[in-house]
Amino acid sequence: MLYYLFEYLENEYQVPGASLFGFTTFRAAMAILLSLIIATVYGKKVILLLQRKQIGERIRDLGLEGQEQKAGTPTMGGLIIIMSTLIPVLLFADILNIYIILLIVTILWMGTIGFIDDYIKIFKKDKKGLKGRFKILGQVVLGLIVGATLYFHPEVTMRDHDKSTITARFTVEQVKGKDIKSTMTTVPFIKNNEFDYGDLIAWAGDGAKDYVWLIFIPMIILIVTAVSNGANLTDGIDGLAAGTSAIIVFTLGIFSWVSGNIIFSDYLDIMYITGVGELLVFVTAFVGALVGFLWYNAFPATVFMGDTGSLTIGGVIAVIAIIIRKELLIPILCGIFFAESISVMLQVGYFKYTKKRLGEGKRIFLMAPLHHHYQKKGYHESKIVTRFWIVGILLAIITVVTLKVR
Repeated sequence: MLYYLFEYLENEYQVPGASLFGFTTFRAAMAILLSLIIATVYGKKVILLLQRKQIGERIRDLGLEGQEQKAGTPTMGGLIIIMSTLIPVLLFADILNIYIILLIVTILWMGTIGFIDDYIKIFKKDKKGLKGRFKILGQVVLGLIVGATLYFHPEVTMRDHDKSTITARFTVEQVKGKDIKSTMTTVPFIKNNEFDYGDLIAWAGDGAKDYVWLIFIPMIILIVTAVSNGANLTDGIDGLAAGTSAIIVFTLGIFSWVSGNIIFSDYLDIMYITGVGELLVFVTAFVGALVGFLWYNAFPATVFMGDTGSLTIGGVIAVIAIIIRKELLIPILCGIFFAESISVMLQVGYFKYTKKRLGEGKRIFLMAPLHHHYQKKGYHESKIVTRFWIVGILLAIITVVTLKVR
């Protein structure tokens, strides 16, 4: 791994690039450059391979304009994203860092579930792909692994706040905070914006907080499942999921950087999480992979990510947000995913309700998920995607602003 070589050179000889920008930032820059090169240069080779193997998208007839032309477009392009992320991470990141290990497990686990789903659709000629209960089971297992690791692993700690104390000589001294195990998270727009999951069970007595994992782990499972499915639903038109996800991941990268920097975390009065600065290398590699993939996925797409990509993207976004204790910001930052998911739930729920009540099912939207509604209204794909990106950027700005608006 080049990480260890760079670390040696930084410590012994002060590598110019690493010294000027900081060791982690230097490696992050290298990671995004390499991931972009892999996605754009070798991504084309993957697309040609998918074409030769006749791994093309089977389009369901939804009555949408331009739908027929997409039939046969190579799918499973999520392999490009996975490959373009993992190679730079394995080269430039500290793979012994517990957070990097969790994210590698996430990308491989969700990528495998998505790959099986795409495989069944293409080679078994089953449009439904992997049964929904097996997808949910896979997401639940990942959430269980992530939740249990973050709760029980000894290396997952955060820095307690510095405190003032009066000495025996009646002078005030600053006592540096210690690295502690904690189930604290961040609540946006609130002055004292830290919330402990343990408070939800504190009413049961003094020893109740020892069992806070009974709340913490199910919450992690819920978040991983919801975000992963939200990304999956968003992947419906060219460039929408990849572009929106790149905006989200870039924003999470900002939070990762400040949460892992003792100076900026103190200035912004946010939690300093020990070792989380290493996430910046993974995040930059992932952003580079998404942008590189978008080169081929923008309208008109020459490759689709398939569930191999969309389930993986959602899982990675959820786990990054959970690691940096910003999971309660997901409804804002991932507002596009949230809207897409809500539109489907409202559509299905209202249809079933009206069919039972009136004998005929009615719809709220012309079609769900939400992007198909605008397609039915006659908007071109490119206009829908661009406007969704604009909304995504605005939501990202609002999310970053929560650092100081409390």
